[in-house]
Amino acid sequence: MTTATTWLLFLLPILITTAMTWRVTAAGNGQWQQLQKNIGIVAMHMQLLHNDRIVIFDRTDFGLSNLSLPNGKCRHDPKETTVKTDCTAHSVEYDVKSNTFRALFVQTDVWCSSGTVNPNGILIQTGGFNDGDRAVRIYNPCDDCDWQEFDGGLTARRWYATDHILPDGRQIIIGGRKQFNYEFYPKNHEVDKKVYNLPFLDETNDRGEENNLYPFVFLNVDGNLFVFANNRAILLDYTKNAVVRTFPQVPGGEPRSYPSTGSGVLLPLKNLQSKAVEAEVLICGGAPKGSFQLATKNKFLKALNTCVRIKITDPNPKWVMETMPGSRVMSDMVMLPNGNVLIINGAGSGTAGWEFGRDPVLNPVLYKTDNPIGSRFELQNPSETPRMYHSSAVLVRDGRVLVGGSNPYIGYNFINVLFPTELSIEAFSPSYLEPRFANVRPKIMSHISESQTKLRYGQKLVLRFQVKTTLDRNLLYVTLLAPPFNTHSFSMNQRLLVLEPNKVNNVAGTTYEIVVTIPGSTILAPPGFYMLFVVHKEIPSEGIWIQML
Repeated sequence: MTTATTWLLFLLPILITTAMTWRVTAAGNGQWQQLQKNIGIVAMHMQLLHNDRIVIFDRTDFGLSNLSLPNGKCRHDPKETTVKTDCTAHSVEYDVKSNTFRALFVQTDVWCSSGTVNPNGILIQTGGFNDGDRAVRIYNPCDDCDWQEFDGGLTARRWYATDHILPDGRQIIIGGRKQFNYEFYPKNHEVDKKVYNLPFLDETNDRGEENNLYPFVFLNVDGNLFVFANNRAILLDYTKNAVVRTFPQVPGGEPRSYPSTGSGVLLPLKNLQSKAVEAEVLICGGAPKGSFQLATKNKFLKALNTCVRIKITDPNPKWVMETMPGSRVMSDMVMLPNGNVLIINGAGSGTAGWEFGRDPVLNPVLYKTDNPIGSRFELQNPSETPRMYHSSAVLVRDGRVLVGGSNPYIGYNFINVLFPTELSIEAFSPSYLEPRFANVRPKIMSHISESQTKLRYGQKLVLRFQVKTTLDRNLLYVTLLAPPFNTHSFSMNQRLLVLEPNKVNNVAGTTYEIVVTIPGSTILAPPGFYMLFVVHKEIPSEGIWIQML
């Protein structure tokens, strides 16, 4: 433990708030704001819940953190590899509204784990390292809740696996180190207790580097799963354990998944009332093959500067290559309420792994999804904080993107290192939040803006909103965004649906009503909580929480 760690350990109270500091930069390319200088732990994993609080955790074998557990609690773990009796926290709950946080108690090692929020809004967190690799942990959002843990909740060991919510409310857990298979949770039936082989994960395993961990997984509009690992992808019918389609290899053949660590998103799903909804996947960044091995010898290759995009519902799909403003590895891709994508965090060379990244990329990039190819990337204003290995980013309901983490070391290390362990939380405000768009920005007026609303599949929803300028009905729509579980440059379960208006009525003056139809299928919108936004001229309202039942 460093001197800095010791000095801070007992000075930090359990519940903390600080003055927020803005870094004002040029208009039009976003602004940065520091929210917390020190939350006591590294934000390696983040999940926004429907009470506007974010569950954050790192790992239990970093050693002592900089935040004490409350009420004299201590973690006693004879299987722990670092500190067997530990009275510090390795998880916190951050309250977005109040900018405060409190320590949470996690028992087993959550390092490089995965998670999904179930239809009831409960975080189901799976796997990890050492004594946590078969654990299932449950976090039920409430004012004073804490983690509940179930050892042996998984059939196989899951370390660097990916989770995805399914249309029936179960979650599937795919892959992990030396696990070329998948399983389901909860285990209510015999079929859920089995492990199902997936040879594709073995076939994409680069011996010595792997490059198939934390695979990118998306629920396709036909109910099958798009699974991407290394430089290849398949469509998996998990109900029959059958590969129903093999996609072409990514042009150039360079790897894009951990530890080469690009990132990926399912682009917005539109025309949801049609019989042929199209689905596209975008994957950006990564590292050339061999980067990991060379990094172990202090040779750091330049990261990839390309994105690849594919329409996975096409009869004959092909990857389309695009060039980013710069090279990126270990970046996060955050879906914004208007359907654009923010590419944030990461490095310009090297790869994921302990101290294997170089040249921090401080400028986010906005990817404008619907622009013509060649005009989709827009460089944003830079942060002052390198966010390297073990950083994370999530969208919150007011439209900001909260960013945390960065720790390329086996323990906490604050001095005499290239990239000190980062315990801060900051927010990036995209340009749509600037005051110059105040007249364009919708404000939802319906009573549901103050409460959670339960919506039925296929129902009509009437939303009342205000907009101060002349309304452009052709540039008005509603979006539903599923908040993802983010870690290691991938946001699991991230999904945005675009609801085109059936009708728009002027109620009085600047007040309007928009009528939309909720998706009629759990395949399009798996059950659970979503943030709902009204978007006008690409400027989103503040979101409200709804629950799909």
